[in-house]
Amino acid sequence: MSTNIKRTDWTDHDWQLIHDMPQSPLEHMALDQVLLDAVAAGRRAPTVRFWEWAAPAVVIGLFQSLRNEVDADAAEQHGIDVVRRISGGGAMFIEPGNTITYSIYAPKSLIAGMSFSDAYAAMDAFVLAALADLGIKAWYQPLNDITSEGGKIGGAAQAHRRDAVLHHVTMAYDIDAAKMLQVLRIGREKLSDKGTTSAAKRVDPLRSQTGLPREAIVERMIDTFRRRHGGLRAGGVLPQERAAAQTLIHEKFDTPSWRAKVP
Repeated sequence: MSTNIKRTDWTDHDWQLIHDMPQSPLEHMALDQVLLDAVAAGRRAPTVRFWEWAAPAVVIGLFQSLRNEVDADAAEQHGIDVVRRISGGGAMFIEPGNTITYSIYAPKSLIAGMSFSDAYAAMDAFVLAALADLGIKAWYQPLNDITSEGGKIGGAAQAHRRDAVLHHVTMAYDIDAAKMLQVLRIGREKLSDKGTTSAAKRVDPLRSQTGLPREAIVERMIDTFRRRHGGLRAGGVLPQERAAAQTLIHEKFDTPSWRAKVP
């Protein structure tokens, strides 16, 4: 990874928190690009954004085949938006209130000289610490899965822009395994011989592992970040950033050519 720049520490940066109102899936996709570009250009301090979802979605990775990943008819039947993000990784099945999703927009110096595997683990160390505080023994399963003794909790993906990196994670808080299997083809193929009960076991949500409200888990993650990384001041999406996101939705993220970038 980055070897020509000096590595910095989390405490070297003035981190800002965005925890905003629920956004549409398309708005989330566009904001990831806008905020990553803003950090890369030095217009924004390094930022952590916890997402709130206004609608259900399937989010596919940059390099995934739309046809291979998603049953379009089932998605339409359930009113689920299908969107493509700017980072790699696998498909994410989202329902409002059922996931914990966050993005970190950081200078590349934070992971300078690290392998991809080490960089993923380093970005999420605060979350593993927060889960440990809640009694969950979780670890990183290279390259990009967060798992526990009960099963997979979530997955991460990254994208790089000049001198900045986007790292984001979606973790299952609760899950409708039957609906997930109707909409996601890959999950269905992997689990077709084992059924929905097995699907629920493969992804072990945080709700069943902690017994806590989703909001309490998010707050523990934010508090742990503050404690480990020297602070996290409250902030928000700037009006010009929101306007740029709307433009990107119109010109890119809501176009058939982007959604079917890999047919």
